[in-house]
Amino acid sequence: MKHVTAASALALAGGLTLVTPANARAAHDDTSPIGGSMLGRHGVVLDAGAKPLPKTESSAFVVADGDTGEVLAAKDPHGRYLPASTLKILTAVTLIPRLNKNKTIKPSAEACNVEGSAVGLTQHRIYKVDDLFRALMMVSGNDAAVALAETNGGMARTLADMNAEAKRLQALDTVAKTPNGLDKPGQSSSAYDLALIARAGLANPDFREYVGTKVAEFPAPAGKHYQIANHNRLLGSYPGMIGVKNGWTTKAMGSFAGAARRDGHTIIVTVMHNEGSFWGEVKDLLDWGFAARGRVTPVGALVGPVPKARPTKPVGGPPVAAPAPSQPAASGQDSPMVGAGALVVAVGLLGGVAWLVYGVRRRSRLRRDEGA
Repeated sequence: MKHVTAASALALAGGLTLVTPANARAAHDDTSPIGGSMLGRHGVVLDAGAKPLPKTESSAFVVADGDTGEVLAAKDPHGRYLPASTLKILTAVTLIPRLNKNKTIKPSAEACNVEGSAVGLTQHRIYKVDDLFRALMMVSGNDAAVALAETNGGMARTLADMNAEAKRLQALDTVAKTPNGLDKPGQSSSAYDLALIARAGLANPDFREYVGTKVAEFPAPAGKHYQIANHNRLLGSYPGMIGVKNGWTTKAMGSFAGAARRDGHTIIVTVMHNEGSFWGEVKDLLDWGFAARGRVTPVGALVGPVPKARPTKPVGGPPVAAPAPSQPAASGQDSPMVGAGALVVAVGLLGGVAWLVYGVRRRSRLRRDEGA
């Protein structure tokens, strides 16, 4: 069965269309798994007419069409596992829009001394936010993750922002307890969520640049630099590989989220809890995805983010756009409700006292409807 949609024709660099097919769960519906009822299964989820999947030791995986959002195959897609450093994808997706990439910062001693993989930060004001994101996604710098969290206002605020972003993207299996993915009780993600978050990241040009850079210069004290190389072994070796991120801890085992693009089409593959080397398995799953794209019935979908609330429409009147809380009306300017009130008063003066009283009452009722 061949599926041809307008979204599938979009180039990755030109923007992704987040689609939700009929079987995907709506944001307000808690009765079925996110992405469709078939994705609630713990075993392999595959169209009966599809070619067999390659062998994999991963406890969970997702193969999806990155352009249309169609999930082509999966295994335990919503199973919750420790994400290891693949959680840094959420860190980047959350913080890239919030931080000025040209800002120069001085990391704390805590950031410089964090355990695990590191880019080697020192307590000097020589690092741009741009450098830190590159270190985060290229060499999995745990120190860079903490420094970025500090730049965002601290660990508590950053974790709150990350978890809010996960909810906005409908990545509801994901709970961030750290910005770097180091194992911590209660932290989790899923193969489905990693695909969802990675796809959201790939829609951002800066994110694509960070995850797709093979080698870069990184600042050191005294005006010096040293080279850092991307940990993604498929970047440059697998045809069309875009990025994204791998991870590993002794408890999480191996995990990976990545995407490749060929002949105008993008395939996303995520794997979690792989006890061995997953690189060969990811290549096989990508190959399978490119061959299956447009030829198998999807088993679900990567859903879009939760839509923003629309302005309410008062009964008997035109829509009223309420100003954003962070953007109050400037001093000396009337709000929409004040303008409406003045109009009502003018009509009352022309029509007599009775209409004036009616206008005041109507204005009061409208104010209550808008929460004023």
